[in-house]
Amino acid sequence: MLISSNWVVNNLTHALDKWNLKITEIWQLITQSPSEFKGGAIWNVILNINGALQAIGFGLLVLFFVVGLIKTCGNFSEVKRPEQIFKLFVRFILAKMLITYGLDLMLAIFKIIQGVVSTIIMSAGFGNPAQTVLPESIINAVESCGFFESIPLWAVTLIGGLLVTVLSFVMILTVYGRFFKLYMYTAIAPIPLSTFAGEPTSHIGFNFFKSYIGVCLEGAIIVLGCIIFSLFASSPPIVDSSVAAVTQVWDYISEVVFNMLILVGTIKMSDRVVREMTGL
Repeated sequence: MLISSNWVVNNLTHALDKWNLKITEIWQLITQSPSEFKGGAIWNVILNINGALQAIGFGLLVLFFVVGLIKTCGNFSEVKRPEQIFKLFVRFILAKMLITYGLDLMLAIFKIIQGVVSTIIMSAGFGNPAQTVLPESIINAVESCGFFESIPLWAVTLIGGLLVTVLSFVMILTVYGRFFKLYMYTAIAPIPLSTFAGEPTSHIGFNFFKSYIGVCLEGAIIVLGCIIFSLFASSPPIVDSSVAAVTQVWDYISEVVFNMLILVGTIKMSDRVVREMTGL
């Protein structure tokens, strides 16, 4: 963090440092698996919940199988047909296997999509996101201002610093929300997976898998947004050094905040982008 005797410079630098910290945290979160997050303590609890709900899932498995049997077979004679018996038997066994090994299947899907995220990062050549820093020209212009010239700068700096801080927290909250959704999907998985036992209810299980894949793919959209923003951040806004310092600061803050709004909007709408792209 840049240390300066000027309050305006320190306030702007502090806000940008907070933004850079959240960007770095997002980068770490996206490249982490749920089992690694916070040392794995949360993941262990989720696994215990998943294991406990498997018993309920097996009970619902029988219920949905009977409901499907009643709705798909018009009379008892249809049930006695060998091909129908075989079809029902295979559906029941597959549904039971999905409940038993559903967690492994979900982890395999997550690892595949994490591979996509890693490929995007490697192809872009990014080890870490670029840092947004205050240009030297603005620092010099601000530090050369007298007391009365600095008064409007204080107002501009307060507004700009507040906007940057709020946007950084909105952004990180969205990414944490994705992690929470991954935990929730994993915890209750046995219940929606039990719906595969009956043909009339199987669409619930399909929708569950589609939604889970969509949540996993949000990570790819978030990474793409961070990469694009990093490219913007690597080329700081061009500020006319011939104008007043307050104008330079305002022009810089407005352009930086505009770029930040684009990134925050992309991250906030990552679930919608995935749905529009893939129909999930």
